[in-house]
Amino acid sequence: MSTEPAPLLALDLTGTFAFGLNGALTAVRAARLDVVGVVVLGMITALGGGVIRDVLIDSLPPATFLDWRYYTLAAAGGLLAFAVSRHLRRLEPAITVLDAVGLSTFAVIGASKALDAGLAVVPAMLLGVITAVGGGTIRDTLVGRIPTVLRTGLYAIPALVGAAVTVATTETGLYGLPAALGA
Repeated sequence: MSTEPAPLLALDLTGTFAFGLNGALTAVRAARLDVVGVVVLGMITALGGGVIRDVLIDSLPPATFLDWRYYTLAAAGGLLAFAVSRHLRRLEPAITVLDAVGLSTFAVIGASKALDAGLAVVPAMLLGVITAVGGGTIRDTLVGRIPTVLRTGLYAIPALVGAAVTVATTETGLYGLPAALGA
């Protein structure tokens, strides 16, 4: 189970569900996949960045496989997207907000875990960004799209800002839950 503070864990789990939902919606729109394909792409979107991070910092098995809530929420997001995909267009503004919460939370957690693993400032910031955008990049590649991170600056840049704030507050001894939530 996770050792993150409860509010950060709640945001992380919310982000995982939102990324699962968002990734599955992309699969429904871009590739017309069956339920298995949609759920798999939702899970890859939600969990892929964290798995990449954990492999790069040699934290094995990846944290996402040690806490059932992560893969369960990722799969639930994928299943929900498949089940009601025709009606989710109306909810896209809310999904976008949840996606932004997930992106920033994953950047903060990724940078924090990178620092805990002993990485220097710049690699920790980069790993925060990779944690935030890695799953979506894998998803886009699998459905034959140019990854979102390469198409829009307002995807990687907020992740970089969140990771940079996390690194800066950690390095100055100011890191804590308020700083993490602010990032």
